[in-house]
Amino acid sequence: QVQLVQSGGGLVQAGGSLRLTCAASGLKFANYGLGWFRQAPGKEREFVAAISRFGSNTYYADSVRGRFTISRDNAKNTVYLQMNSLKPEDTAVYYCGGREWVVPKPPATVDSWGQGTQVIVSS
Repeated sequence: QVQLVQSGGGLVQAGGSLRLTCAASGLKFANYGLGWFRQAPGKEREFVAAISRFGSNTYYADSVRGRFTISRDNAKNTVYLQMNSLKPEDTAVYYCGGREWVVPKPPATVDSWGQGTQVIVSS
């Protein structure tokens, strides 16, 4: 059974930084494309960043490009999202997600989700 367990997140002032971590089990990690997504209150879940199986390709939403960095450590079965220069509009519940053989970008392509972690950016 695939499990994605998230940690990190919390409350930070605008301009600050946070790092999210997503640890995977029950899967062959290197087979999975992975991504981060977020959902703000009253809004649909949206794509934030994604990374290919061995980390050679990364993808970002325009709203976070240059501020967020996705990375993965296949030896530790873990994917990270480093978030810098945070803005109040980054406030949302963040989810990691994955799918075997596919780099998940639209949320509909994800078939395994983490539990979500709240990020609140105060102005």
